[in-house]
Amino acid sequence: MVELKTPAEIERMAVTGRFVAEVLGELRERARVGVNLLELEAHVRERIRERGAVSCYWDYAPSFGRGPFRNTVCLSVNDAVLHGLPFDYALRDGDVLSIDLAVSLDGWVADSAITVIVGTAAEPDRRLVRATEDALAAAVAVAVPGNRVGDLSAAIAGVARAAGYPVNTEFGGHGLGRTMHEDPHIANQGRPGRGYPLRPGLTIAIEPWFAAGTDRIVTDPDGWTIRSADGSRTAHSEHTVAVTEDGPLVLTRAH
Repeated sequence: MVELKTPAEIERMAVTGRFVAEVLGELRERARVGVNLLELEAHVRERIRERGAVSCYWDYAPSFGRGPFRNTVCLSVNDAVLHGLPFDYALRDGDVLSIDLAVSLDGWVADSAITVIVGTAAEPDRRLVRATEDALAAAVAVAVPGNRVGDLSAAIAGVARAAGYPVNTEFGGHGLGRTMHEDPHIANQGRPGRGYPLRPGLTIAIEPWFAAGTDRIVTDPDGWTIRSADGSRTAHSEHTVAVTEDGPLVLTRAH
């Protein structure tokens, strides 16, 4: 069931979105060579506690994971791209780190992800990260009343194809609001003009993610961490977006 939000409810989600963007900005700065993933997890826990927010990941137990998830942020390194469990690992020069954060504040959720290259950035990794960012921007641009979910999916896939990256459709974007995952599902590949119609008040998480060499994924023995099947590098970008009469409103943009 899709729940359309009022302007007042969208503003409440925007408050959460600003907090998510703020914490992701802090993590971007903290993700340096030698920093342990568990230090980043500890920072997020403290920031959530200070703000009086609630982690959407803590105790998360969907059908596809080996729940419950007992961390507050997903940290995925190199060939890992989604649902990465923070573990005892010190970041190395050139690592590609995807950071995915979803929290609830006063009952309203925001969800966003960034990918950071630690230390020295290799050009192929820069291109991969940039492609997910460009795909996200392309999808946001068409998140307007009168379009459909397929227009978002086609925009993402178009950027991927132009950059030479395959697209996996098993995991993608989603509605959100009072909970982290609501309808509709937003695949990262689709046909323009198809799918659920975009109406004012729809709030969605758009999240393109690509692996450099494959559209196939594998899951670690931990039951959560998703990797590229061929071991190639991955990247992930995500924003929470509201569809409004005045155009798309990004609720998790850094200010």
